[in-house]
Amino acid sequence: MSDAISLVAAILDDPDRQAAGAALEAALNAEVDPLLYCCLVHGIDEGTAMQRAAHWAGYAFFDRLPTALAGYVAPNRLEALAGVRVFTLRVLDRDVAFAAPDFFGLLRLARALPGQPHLRQRLCLLPAPALRSYLADAAAEALVTDARQGLARRWPYACAQLELTAFARYGFALALLLLAAMVLVAPFAAELVLLPIALALLVAPAAIRLGAVGTAPRPVPRPQRPPDETLPVYSVLIPLRNEAAMVPQLFAGMRALDYPPASLDIKFVVESASTETLAAVAAQLGDPRFSLVAVPDAPPRTKPKALDYALPLCRGEYVVVFDAEDQPDPDQLWQAALRFRDTPDLVCLQASLVIDNGHHNLLAALFAGEYAGLFAVLLPALARWRLPMPLGGTSNHFRLAALRQLGGWDAYNVTEDADLGMRLARRRLRVETLGAGTSEHAPERLRPWLGQRTRWMKGWMQTFIVHNRAPFRLVREMGLGPALAFEALVLGMILAPLLHCGLIVGLVWHILHGLPLLQPGGWPVFYLGVLALGYASALAQTVLGLWRTRRLMLLPAQVLLPAYWLLMSLATLCALVDLLRRPFYWFKSPHRPVAPAPPAQ
Repeated sequence: MSDAISLVAAILDDPDRQAAGAALEAALNAEVDPLLYCCLVHGIDEGTAMQRAAHWAGYAFFDRLPTALAGYVAPNRLEALAGVRVFTLRVLDRDVAFAAPDFFGLLRLARALPGQPHLRQRLCLLPAPALRSYLADAAAEALVTDARQGLARRWPYACAQLELTAFARYGFALALLLLAAMVLVAPFAAELVLLPIALALLVAPAAIRLGAVGTAPRPVPRPQRPPDETLPVYSVLIPLRNEAAMVPQLFAGMRALDYPPASLDIKFVVESASTETLAAVAAQLGDPRFSLVAVPDAPPRTKPKALDYALPLCRGEYVVVFDAEDQPDPDQLWQAALRFRDTPDLVCLQASLVIDNGHHNLLAALFAGEYAGLFAVLLPALARWRLPMPLGGTSNHFRLAALRQLGGWDAYNVTEDADLGMRLARRRLRVETLGAGTSEHAPERLRPWLGQRTRWMKGWMQTFIVHNRAPFRLVREMGLGPALAFEALVLGMILAPLLHCGLIVGLVWHILHGLPLLQPGGWPVFYLGVLALGYASALAQTVLGLWRTRRLMLLPAQVLLPAYWLLMSLATLCALVDLLRRPFYWFKSPHRPVAPAPPAQ
């Protein structure tokens, strides 16, 4: 104990052994490494702390690795990189070990030195961030390769990289347009054959929405926050590209998380081409919770590729993804950790996404209503029914081991969240929703909205093609009921905007020619009924979602839902063209720091 107190005093640069003993006792009571505790509680930089510890123990110290040293890091598995604390490099005529030991490792090294004085020439100490940075750079080529090809090795029959051939894409586009045309001409030709198909395609998605509206959410009592020492290490991945302006807001949001700092592993995953964002993140580092992962510039330049690159570097038992504009509830992580602990078969939790700028204009209000219906009504119902759940692109929490076994994200799918939700369903893994939410900012201008929605629709098309390339295998893995629900949800999401546009055009044509709309047995009656069902189900889901999220001030804007669907029709057509011309292009949504939203009503 005397050596331990002496080491703490050296790290604190304070000769007061009583203060050092108190700090040591507090760290041990909190079950936190005393070296990390000193950095977090006393605001000491990790480099400074390790330099003081190295001087106390009698070893050489480097704040970063010397350049041009020959060395090789090759763990048996990339996932083992996160646990590496020592590696060997060739320095002149000898092998030298570079290490970033924990507090108790430092004690052991200090006690070993008198009996093994040669260690002074064979071992150098460095800060943990420098070690992690070196390991990531040394393994960069392997990490990029695994990020791009890892899923293809695990899912060769269901990944966009292999399945989105030109034949598959053009075949899908042709089939989709023929299907839409078939539904639109159903009242005029082959009615006995086409009308049932048309009804199934149009009614099934509406029936799912109405079923969700009628399904009460599973009551979840407000949990009690557990003690810090019982909470495991939690990794947070924040992928960024050209988001320098968002970095201060992100750091503030992450610092506000109500989670023990010693158990946070927050990684800002930044594309190396985004030099301003790299500099902005680097300027904020120094807290042991935060680290920077620079992703080499290599195709595909997508968010899931960046996430896959960083996944092997995560140290947590659980991992969550946040986007550049996200402001998560402070209690979100510990609530998720409790749910995982209390539900052993639970693999994924989707937190609710709440739009905080719906009051700014009509487009944002309609977007906010759509999100409220999705995250507060539809997804909780799908989770309760154990049906495939299309995950949101952010605030989804995973057991890290299970996510790695799934192969991470599809680097070539531009709506990677939807694809991952379907692969979870194919493995019949349990997915639920989380009450704690995340605030997001909706696009307020048409061009960013259209670019983002085009990417989303293209990603849904990719997901539909990929998972239907072997339909019998899909049914065998997912089950007949969930597979049918997948077909209805995904195809309905793609087809509904096109049909909506076609029906509106047909009705307008009918009116302009002075023909009656409500003639018994006429096709306008059929189409008016279909439109009414679609609007009613969507509006009911939206209204209930706004009520559950206490955003009732946005209700008046929802009368413009038909116009919003016309915009989605345009986005769907753009997505179809994009799928054929540039299937893996990722539209980057612009973000800007936001002011707090007004109180919910």
